[in-house]
Amino acid sequence: MVYTEERPWGSFTVLDEGRTYKVKRITVNAKKRLSLQEHKHRCEYWIIVDGDAVITIGDNQYLLKTGEMRFIPAGTKHRLSNPSDKPLKVIEIQIGEYLGEDDIIRYEDDFGRV
Repeated sequence: MVYTEERPWGSFTVLDEGRTYKVKRITVNAKKRLSLQEHKHRCEYWIIVDGDAVITIGDNQYLLKTGEMRFIPAGTKHRLSNPSDKPLKVIEIQIGEYLGEDDIIRYEDDFGRV
């Protein structure tokens, strides 16, 4: 079942999911970013499909362009940011034994979420 959820930074659409995987299309609005976070039960792949992204993984930052991707291991702090004036589109593939939205530990958040 395909569904979309709005967030203060943009939105995500779940395109497909199974017991141990989930595929999302993430749209990050211009000049917005997700929280600095980690997940205990899943790893993620981020594939940039339209736009430029600044990705934080652990202590490293990467500038990614359309067609580039990064792997985020479970238990690693990470953040997705859109430095540009146009929306950023990312395909996220989650893999793990638990994929619930409550598997998020937030360390920093521009919108006051915990």
